[in-house]
Amino acid sequence: MVQQKKTLKEIIKEEYQKCASDPIYFMKKYCMIQHPVRGKIPFHLFPFQEDTLTQFKEHRYNIILKSRQTGISTLTAGFSLWKMLFNQDFNVLVIATKQEVAKNLVTKVRVMNQYLPSWLKLETVEDNKLSLRYANGSQIKATSAAGDAGRSEALSLLVFDEAAFIDKIEEIWVSAQSTLSTGGNAIILSTPNGVGNFFHKTWVGSEDGTNTFNNIRLHWSVHPERDQSWRDEQEVLLGPKGAAQECDCDFISSGDSVIEPQVLQFYKETYVQDPIEKGGFDGNLWRWQYPDYSKSYMVVADVARGDSSDYSAAHVIDVEASEQVAEYRGKLDTKDFGNFLVSLATEYNNALLVIENANIGWACIQQVIDRNYSNLYYMSKDLKYVDVEHQLNNRYRAEERGMVAGFSTTSRTRPLIISKLEEYVREKSIIIRSIRTIDELFTFIWMNGRAEAMRGYNDDLTMSLAISLWVRDTALRLRQEGIDLTKQAINSISSYTYSGIYGSNNMDENPWQMKIGDSVEDLSKWL
Repeated sequence: MVQQKKTLKEIIKEEYQKCASDPIYFMKKYCMIQHPVRGKIPFHLFPFQEDTLTQFKEHRYNIILKSRQTGISTLTAGFSLWKMLFNQDFNVLVIATKQEVAKNLVTKVRVMNQYLPSWLKLETVEDNKLSLRYANGSQIKATSAAGDAGRSEALSLLVFDEAAFIDKIEEIWVSAQSTLSTGGNAIILSTPNGVGNFFHKTWVGSEDGTNTFNNIRLHWSVHPERDQSWRDEQEVLLGPKGAAQECDCDFISSGDSVIEPQVLQFYKETYVQDPIEKGGFDGNLWRWQYPDYSKSYMVVADVARGDSSDYSAAHVIDVEASEQVAEYRGKLDTKDFGNFLVSLATEYNNALLVIENANIGWACIQQVIDRNYSNLYYMSKDLKYVDVEHQLNNRYRAEERGMVAGFSTTSRTRPLIISKLEEYVREKSIIIRSIRTIDELFTFIWMNGRAEAMRGYNDDLTMSLAISLWVRDTALRLRQEGIDLTKQAINSISSYTYSGIYGSNNMDENPWQMKIGDSVEDLSKWL
């Protein structure tokens, strides 16, 4: 049976349907791009570009941390064109540092549109350097960054190009929210430009789940036409820091970080893991290990009011392994946080509970005391003492010796705990599993000689971790040394031979005499 040939109309209909349903098919077969060296060529997508397009389709909000020259601006242009062609009244706004930069993405759309086959093209009612508008109501426009950009637009897709370099981008994002809230999409793409800016903060939020952005990281190595020789050449051209930023997607700071960013990147790639459980009433208790009865733990907490921008934070640390096994960061009032800490510390083998006692911390500590938790940390009331001899965890002995519950962060202790934190992390002596903690450490900087969180960020997890490492190296080390000495003494005594007054083994004759080696000692005067 001879198969009847399809008519041209039927073929075009099938092709149109394929294009409308699949942006990858549409771009690979029908889009032309302007290559800087090869001129106008078909847009042959690389696998990483196809995967990126798929994520564009699946997620409303996407943030892309990219290496230079990965073709992502061109890909975003193609995606915008696809949405405009196959949807009515699809409104795209491109915002960049300068109008000239934003115009480049619109130009890419116009080039692709120009070379489409006639049956895919739509009638244009506006076509210039800054905009392209179709008769179906869809359009794309370019504008420079300004605080009111996008405020009056009914946006279907907002694109921030090189977002890390846009001034006042936070204002633009806020002003655009009213138009995006009805179902619009957003694509934020950039190479990194240090930490502390909107792009970095949004990226961090996408990693720890505090915003709804889907994150896409495009390291230079995803590009199949690049190898190590290309990367080496970039280092010669851009310098080590520039190449790390432009090629490695590395959020390099200005050199004010307390912890070297390269070390933190090592932690992210080596130790950071998704928790095996996100528990607690608010899902903010992350666990990487459940309690092991054979191990010793400590729980170290930093307390916030529960209604401010700060968080109450706590780490559970395996003391011997020096490993983070659980972490909490959330907003609880002080009473609830105190109850939570007692439950958490009890669960982890009655762990040593260390609570920072500045300001609001006292209310939390009092709740712990009222619950009669037996393993609460105390230190000297005289804050000039920060040595190990003025730290213990027995409440009644503490009252006798003028001790106070909790850890006091003062002008004396703060530099010590920060130094201990830097030492542990630099030497990789602490295993940190949480992306929330690592992201805080990225934005923990020196500001006028003081280590603190960058403006707009938090350091609750950072400070509680610093306290835990100081306590581990002081109070707990002292306690362990005491235990070891006691064991050694007991073992020595247990090896002694009891003789009796005349050197016999009959202890009934004189039970207070003990033979130690070749000598005999009368213990009655001591015991």
